[in-house]
Amino acid sequence: MTARPLAVVGASAAGLAAAETLRRSGWTGPLTLIGDEPHLPYDRPPLSKQLLHGTWASERLLLRTAGQLAPLDLDLRLGTRATGLDAATRTLTLDGGERLVCAGVIVATGVTARTLPGADGLDGVHTLRTLDDAVALRARLAGAGHRLVVVGNGVLGCEAAAVARELGHEVTLLGRDTLPMARAVGPEVGMLLAEEHRTRGVHLLTGDVAEFLTGPAPGTVGGVRLADGTEVPADTVLLAIGSEPAVGWLRGEPALDTTDGLRCDAYCAAAPGIYAAGDVARWDHPLHGVPLRFEHRMNATEQGMAAARNLLAELAPATTPGTDAPERRPFAPVPYFWSDQYGIKLQAYGLTAGADRTETTVLDRAARSAVALYGRDGSATGVLAAGLPPRQVRALRAVVATPQPWEEARARARAVLTPA
Repeated sequence: MTARPLAVVGASAAGLAAAETLRRSGWTGPLTLIGDEPHLPYDRPPLSKQLLHGTWASERLLLRTAGQLAPLDLDLRLGTRATGLDAATRTLTLDGGERLVCAGVIVATGVTARTLPGADGLDGVHTLRTLDDAVALRARLAGAGHRLVVVGNGVLGCEAAAVARELGHEVTLLGRDTLPMARAVGPEVGMLLAEEHRTRGVHLLTGDVAEFLTGPAPGTVGGVRLADGTEVPADTVLLAIGSEPAVGWLRGEPALDTTDGLRCDAYCAAAPGIYAAGDVARWDHPLHGVPLRFEHRMNATEQGMAAARNLLAELAPATTPGTDAPERRPFAPVPYFWSDQYGIKLQAYGLTAGADRTETTVLDRAARSAVALYGRDGSATGVLAAGLPPRQVRALRAVVATPQPWEEARARARAVLTPA
């Protein structure tokens, strides 16, 4: 009888990390990797930076070439979408109607870009989530003198706006918050970013899109009208208004909680034999004591590896009877994200969003360097650095590796920043 496979649904960073870890950790049975895009696994952060700018070709984004994937002996299903999962039997249904009965499943389907009413079918309105999205937007911005409206002033919107300005286009950055990336970095760092964007020539606006304006040709976009009646002309509109966890295909399974992602325990397990990793996973972080869903690149790889190891540890008694079963381990990373804008590198560790206390030190405004400490309920939970040398950034990570009393963390951060 053929052994049941392990299946990884999602062929981006988290899914690839899971598949590679399953092989490295001793799984020799069938291994299926399912991806809804036709491309080999690729890296997403450069989509809004190097690829959009044109400094990188699409091939440079590949995480592995076909030759590098070959030793994994994968049943690689690209351009294939999972449409259902029976948790009790661990049976996947694919978009062609095939049913795949699995020994275990890792869900790494990521997120999908949000859009707005009226955007579908309107030429010139783009999202930026996939390689195809980025290639299409790059082609749209070829040439000079383009007018671009970026709707959404979070990380993605700010990065795309910075690239478009560097390419010489007229850019308007529109957000609900008055300051760029305010929800992630707080008001003081948000003010520094706003100042940088304005200095570079980006128009910053606050408001909501009420409707799209029609362009000179039928079916083309001509800009946006805001809720207050303001009209902003544009040749292209980029919607960077966040994302939704890609869990729609799981919502018919009552054993799974798909509220804001696939709900998991501290081991990344959503149900027996079913694990999740990356942007789609909302898991119990054992140090922060709250469920987290973290949409950032480093977390995708680390969680893919952790989910794979814990799945194998769960299956070990059944697959290798008579041996000492490995132990599952809670997934307790120090969350990390970065953003590059106009040569400014922001790096953040821990939890910065939702802070009820923030303290920012501007070390050198001309050099665009700053450090911010973030906390909640009397504890420091996150730190952000801009324009600091790598040694200091690594030292700041240790300050918030676990939540610390605010004053203690504040003193440790100051010690890092004070020359000996």
